[in-house]
Amino acid sequence: MDTESAVKPVFVGVDGSECSLTAVDWAADEAKLRRCRLRIVHVFAWPLLYTPLGAPLLGSRLDELMETARQIVHTAERRAQARAPEVDVESELIDGAPIPALLEEAARASLAVVGSRGLRAVGALFLGSTGVELAARAACPVVAVRGREHKAQRIVVGVDGSDNSLMALWSAFEEAALRAAGLTAVHAIHHPADEADGDITDAVTRLRERFPDVPAELATVTAHPAEALINASADADLLVVGSRGRGGFRGLLLGSVSQAVLHNADCPVAVQRAGKAH
Repeated sequence: MDTESAVKPVFVGVDGSECSLTAVDWAADEAKLRRCRLRIVHVFAWPLLYTPLGAPLLGSRLDELMETARQIVHTAERRAQARAPEVDVESELIDGAPIPALLEEAARASLAVVGSRGLRAVGALFLGSTGVELAARAACPVVAVRGREHKAQRIVVGVDGSDNSLMALWSAFEEAALRAAGLTAVHAIHHPADEADGDITDAVTRLRERFPDVPAELATVTAHPAEALINASADADLLVVGSRGRGGFRGLLLGSVSQAVLHNADCPVAVQRAGKAH
């Protein structure tokens, strides 16, 4: 993690669901680990509060919805303070459309966190739900909190030689160093006779030298990449993927492998977009 990102807060979006409160727990732990602020945001989507005829909701009904929104923020803030009393927690209720508001928050954060509920919109593979679109477009890494809470002291990262996956590999080493955890880089191949990508092997070797305290291995497995990563997530604390790998369909918000693990992994998933080289 660079110095600039270290002073930025961890940001978590909440919607009142139990899975978003689980995301608050994870984000509070992460802010404690990173020694930074935690910022909690709930977006009150005014454009959705209209009748089919276009008349705005007024009076007691609107007051009731606003009070519910305030309670969502208050409950999340209390939850974070109870989880990590030493963390500086701030919260805000924001009016507006969810995606632009959350992307703006992510632009000022070191890490954005969402619950898995926000990944389940109909047609998400092509259109993107809130969580998927945030993962695809945010200026910082995005973690979708899902699956079970593991204490395996193990980070898993998917690598295929693409720029995005090599950035994800670097990020995974940073996360492993931060947590004093081991790291497994998973490279999926189509046939047992295939050889590991030389660029991947070289990258792992260089990062082992850069992070000598991180026990790291490169696991080459014969499987579809999504299947290999989902299987590996069963005993991982965090699964790190690039937003897009090699191949895939032009126009999708995220690569198909990233989409699959966001919906099916058994641990939190961090999506890393390609950025500046370290």
